[in-house]
Amino acid sequence: MTEHLQRRLTPRHITFMALGMAIGAGLFLGSASTIKVAGPSVLFAYLFGGAMIFVIMRALGEMAVHDPVAGSFSTYAHRYLGPFAGYLTGWNYWILMMGVGIAESTAVGIYMKQWFPELPQWIWAFGSVAMIGGLNLMAVKVYGELEFWFALIKVLTVVLMIAGGAAIIWLGWGNGGKPVGLSNLWTHGGWFPNGFTGMVLALPVLVFSFGGIETIGMAAAEAAQPERTIPRAVNSVIWRILIFYVGALFVIMAIYPWNELGTQGSPFVTTFDKLGIPQAAGLINFVVITAALSSFNSTTFSGSRMLYSLSDKGQAPAAMRRLSRQGVPVRGVLVTLACLMVGVLLNYLVPERIFGMIMSILAFNTVWTWGMVLVAHWRFRRKQATPLPFRLRLFPLSSVVCLAFLAFVLVMLGYSADTRVALYVGVAWLGLLSLAYQLSGVRQRMALADASPLP
Repeated sequence: MTEHLQRRLTPRHITFMALGMAIGAGLFLGSASTIKVAGPSVLFAYLFGGAMIFVIMRALGEMAVHDPVAGSFSTYAHRYLGPFAGYLTGWNYWILMMGVGIAESTAVGIYMKQWFPELPQWIWAFGSVAMIGGLNLMAVKVYGELEFWFALIKVLTVVLMIAGGAAIIWLGWGNGGKPVGLSNLWTHGGWFPNGFTGMVLALPVLVFSFGGIETIGMAAAEAAQPERTIPRAVNSVIWRILIFYVGALFVIMAIYPWNELGTQGSPFVTTFDKLGIPQAAGLINFVVITAALSSFNSTTFSGSRMLYSLSDKGQAPAAMRRLSRQGVPVRGVLVTLACLMVGVLLNYLVPERIFGMIMSILAFNTVWTWGMVLVAHWRFRRKQATPLPFRLRLFPLSSVVCLAFLAFVLVMLGYSADTRVALYVGVAWLGLLSLAYQLSGVRQRMALADASPLP
């Protein structure tokens, strides 16, 4: 048995881990929801949302370079805002990872049904849990290498789809030699067919789509040379994700009327299918399955590491801190997988509703996590007397604008009847965590350990 997590993740691993999390079901399946609500104006929503995410990632990256610890933002919240804030943030993020994992395993089931419609969706969800569980019980370097190849498949596919889509739009490839042009972007109700409100209502689902990019912070404790790895990953990931999201959706909505997308599954699949390229549709279906498995892989990694960090601070059972000889928190992985089996049950009971339900609910958890990153970073900056090598630009203005954006997303969650349940569930979850903090003895242990430095 070893006592510490092992620093075996390279910049290549960490960059593609974050890409793997952020380019998953949120893009390939969730984009249908945002297009339906906002129409072509969803492009502006993703551009603005991407800018806000970059602020969050720079703030997190600044703290991670200075102090690359297990638990990342949970540990920073503990250190700069107090044990209770760290406890809420850590457990909230763990349940967020469980929800994302359930959504991704559900996406696998949805995509696989296009090939095997006679088999129930829950079988594929169960198979994905078993497969990803095995990968996460291996050494972290093996996990990082597999995640790299997982993510590379979908990254290359999105790039090729954007290039092929450009040929369809301007050269007429796959459309009888007749260029499709860009008119579909404005001839079905204009850029804002549902008004400015439609674009705004897309923000909660957009937040879910970008959720997972904070994996960069979670991986810092196992990164080789974090002072070089983290800045490179933060700076490169955000613009790549913006290209993939904005570029892919631009191409899709130019080729296919926005109000007809999403009626038969992933817009990526239906777009190629409509153009009479069924082989390409089958390939895209394979890629989106890989994409969902990639994101599922990263959620299991992040969830198990958060349990390890919480245990290390006395905020979770001590057994979660034990590591295997390869430096893997095996019990944290097993507990995480056991909870992910709830997704298999939901896929058995309500297969048609589960994906949209999970996406809406988890927007609150994502906003909480990002908000705590920004608030902890504010306190972190106040305690720094020397210049930092990797800094958030335009601080504190950038943080204030980003916090206002997150608050606005919460307001919009309550505005829409479809997403209002996210606020109810999120507030109830924080209430249960607060009660558990008081009754489980964690508060007393934290008070006793308050004078001791964090490991």
